[in-house]
Amino acid sequence: MTDDEPVRIRAAGGVVWRPAATGVEVCLVHRPRYDDWSLPKGKLDPGEHPLRAAVREVAEEADARAVPQVRLPTIRYRSEGRPKAVDYWSMRAVAEGGFQPDTEVDQVHWLPVDEAVRRVSYPHDGEVIAAFAALPPVTATVLLVRHGHAGRRGTWTGPDAGRPLDAEGWAQAQALAELVALVRPVRLLAASARRCVQTLDPAAARLDLPIEVAGDLDEPKPGQQPDECVLAAAARLTELAEAGDPVAVCSQGKVIPGMLERLSGEAGDFTTPKGGGWLLAFTGSRLLAADRL
Repeated sequence: MTDDEPVRIRAAGGVVWRPAATGVEVCLVHRPRYDDWSLPKGKLDPGEHPLRAAVREVAEEADARAVPQVRLPTIRYRSEGRPKAVDYWSMRAVAEGGFQPDTEVDQVHWLPVDEAVRRVSYPHDGEVIAAFAALPPVTATVLLVRHGHAGRRGTWTGPDAGRPLDAEGWAQAQALAELVALVRPVRLLAASARRCVQTLDPAAARLDLPIEVAGDLDEPKPGQQPDECVLAAAARLTELAEAGDPVAVCSQGKVIPGMLERLSGEAGDFTTPKGGGWLLAFTGSRLLAADRL
């Protein structure tokens, strides 16, 4: 199928890895219906985010609780005559659990990367594994989001920092809580604006974590140079990455693009809609990948 052909079937999965004596092992599953070996994957439920589907399918098919890290190539092909696209992420296995006996899988094998490339039944699975193998080690994961919708600035009579989420913003915050939980953060940090803290409220309740208010994630205040805020926010994310723990961060629209440009060293399109965000993977203090949610 061609890249511009409309996709009729959406699926997601992962290259799930764990440390081994000789490096890392990745997970393959066997489907008796097709008698094939492939990466764990499955169709999206209606309205489901692809990243959520990828983590769910890995749990259900591979019996692995995994944390997503870097987006890998999307594979496109025809399934029963219909265009299909499968989004993949590299994922670190952190626990067992989630296997569903009604899936198509009857065997799960953990193999060294080279052996897994030889074992898979389809060349495109081998290409995805090879893309994973080419990555430097991921040492930290940060989920970076922009606050949810908070009405119009011009209609709010109080100080802008006190402007709260509206109904649309709370719905976005609830949806973001599911994605935040996928990275299993140990800390939640928000810019000091009320709407930023509120955006992480559902995640905080779900994960039983406090929200740390961090002024160095704020937009410029009157008289403050925008570059100052960008530098401060980028420094804070670098500090968090160097600590090596997964975290979730909520900042603001005038900070996020410049922060990501500085961290990536690239002048890409980092505009972020309200309630949107990025999955960031670091190797040490270096930003390895910034994948739009």
